[in-house]
Amino acid sequence: MLPKKLLLLLQLLAQLLVAGGVDFAYEGFAGGGTRQLSLDGMATIMPDGLLLLTNDTNMSKAHAFHPDLVTLRPALPTAPGTTAVPTATMSSFSTTFVFAIASDLVGLSTSGFAFLVVPGNARDALASAMPAQYLGLFNTSSNGDPRNHVFAVELDTVRNPEFGDMDDNHVGLDINSLNSSVAATAGYYDDDAGVFRNLSLASREPLQVWVDYDGATTEIAVAMAPAGSPRPKRPLLSTRIDLSTVIAADTAYVGFSSGSSIVLCRHYVLGWSFSTGGAAAPPLDHAQLPKLPRVAGPPKPPRSRATLAIALPIMTTTAVLAAVAVGVLVHRRRLRYAELREDWEEEFGPHRFAFKDLHDATGGFKDKRLLGAGGFGSVYMGALPGSRTQVAVKRVSHESRQGVKEFIAEVVSIGRLRHRNLVQLLGYCRRKGELLLVYDYMPNGSLDKYLHGDGDGGSKPATLGWAQRLRIIKGVASGLLYMHEDWEKVVVHRDIKASNVLLDAEMNGRLGDFGLARLYDHGADPHTTRVVGTMGYLAPELMRTGKATTLSDVFAFGAFLLEVACGRRPIEEGDEEDVYGDVERFVLADWVLGHWRNGAIAGAVDAELRAAGVYDAAEADLVLRLGLTCMHPSPAARPSMRQVMQYLDGSTPLPELPPTYVTFNMLAAMETHQGVLRSLSIWRAASSVATISDIGVDSGR
Repeated sequence: MLPKKLLLLLQLLAQLLVAGGVDFAYEGFAGGGTRQLSLDGMATIMPDGLLLLTNDTNMSKAHAFHPDLVTLRPALPTAPGTTAVPTATMSSFSTTFVFAIASDLVGLSTSGFAFLVVPGNARDALASAMPAQYLGLFNTSSNGDPRNHVFAVELDTVRNPEFGDMDDNHVGLDINSLNSSVAATAGYYDDDAGVFRNLSLASREPLQVWVDYDGATTEIAVAMAPAGSPRPKRPLLSTRIDLSTVIAADTAYVGFSSGSSIVLCRHYVLGWSFSTGGAAAPPLDHAQLPKLPRVAGPPKPPRSRATLAIALPIMTTTAVLAAVAVGVLVHRRRLRYAELREDWEEEFGPHRFAFKDLHDATGGFKDKRLLGAGGFGSVYMGALPGSRTQVAVKRVSHESRQGVKEFIAEVVSIGRLRHRNLVQLLGYCRRKGELLLVYDYMPNGSLDKYLHGDGDGGSKPATLGWAQRLRIIKGVASGLLYMHEDWEKVVVHRDIKASNVLLDAEMNGRLGDFGLARLYDHGADPHTTRVVGTMGYLAPELMRTGKATTLSDVFAFGAFLLEVACGRRPIEEGDEEDVYGDVERFVLADWVLGHWRNGAIAGAVDAELRAAGVYDAAEADLVLRLGLTCMHPSPAARPSMRQVMQYLDGSTPLPELPPTYVTFNMLAAMETHQGVLRSLSIWRAASSVATISDIGVDSGR
């Protein structure tokens, strides 16, 4: 006879082996005895049982979950009369699903989708997630936050450099972030031939994915293959991740997430099964799965010959009369909404909007929709027809000599940039005399407004706190680092200033206005060009060489640092006149340098922050000294943006300024180099906001 303790142990083990497993299978999602999924956003179940995550709605998101929470930490069986305690180790689980991505453009999709596991108490956070590249999982501030408690398998059809994506057709394992822990190009290993075969996620064909997690070994394996094919023996992805440290709950929801973007495509799930407790997910009967609709639409039913004999003459006559009427209307509409297309747009242009849509979105470009106006045109707030997505539409002035050139520069440069701290260009439009750019709408406007007021005598918004200013500084620095070093080409912005930094709904800083930007290959020598930019932000070497480089951007960023920390413009009008009768001007860099020499650099911090005593003196000291370092007269002495990020993050100490350090008086240097400036009207304009262009420097090209 077995000892009593051993017998009890065997009984508990037997109970554990049979307890708590969860199994479900959806072979189509309409009826059939299965419970309805929990849907939100634009997710819907079609009459034939297809789960449609995204439809023709632009810039929206979708979620679809199994309606019941899944137990991932089953309670351990205990002796009678004692309380059951959940296990510390997460249960094994297995899932498989069949999906298809059908884009309106063959082989092209601007968003993917994901299978995810999320605790019930964290699911509500998905309401603030963003569509497009964020897949309805996270947003600009939550991406990478360990409090997300999200595990996801992404099937992504876009290469987003800000997330470190390997290509535009990959599978990745995501832990609280869209920066995948491990990823691989979509495909499978052929068991017979022993070779890897690529699969296109956006092929419009059904594909099957298998995901297995072993709670004992913490191993995750992902495999995929064309739908109906056997599961490959060798997985596409295999790694160890302890999900018990990620899903910090005993139960969780399992399901799918996606988000649409500017290229319309549909994400379908045809079938899905799931199992916990170590058993493989129930197999799917592919014969029972709903069929994918044809992209071109279902064929029309055939008509009989007798019907055609009667209907055809009537239809022909009606069509002729309708064609005449429509032709007149179309001709008149074309004259009103006529657009212009050129060859360069085929290579560089992002999504192109119809002028009529932008005209309707802005209410005919009414003054009440005007957000602001500048040297290259006006910006209007609008809501796109259909999706009602809020956008900002920049209408470039056709009267500007540089209008078309600056428009093309902005489309070519920002049109392909993707970074959370750069204003996203959604698309554009061109017509005779009209140049339009469409951006994400930034509800909090420009940083300039918060630092200096709106400029028309109106009241200034509430003072930005120091923590907000530092976050904005770090965000702009991160965007510049991406432009200078991390993108496929070097992008020199050439007009970094507070008025070109916009604030999104969460007060994150995003650098915009790429009308003066220039691109060149990494390692190449930038071309000589005209001196453009804004007084107070222009690096001194531009006067001599006319070459805009990443280091001239660093100089402007240094002026921006001082402006944000001090709450004053780089150059300000004074109240007195000099011996020439010109108004004396305040130079911020010289003023900050004076405080540093007196050993009281913190005295240069914005007076409103000092009065409230709500700023970090050590951080302010770092920002002010870094601003002076970036504005060093010698380009070779300035840091790169990667070094700037290291200084701001505290991973590298900022070198001390040399005792002989002097700033470069931009106004005096420009007067010496270009005596004709005294006669230019721009010299008499408000130098803090005037943009210099074509001031006579002609040194090449």
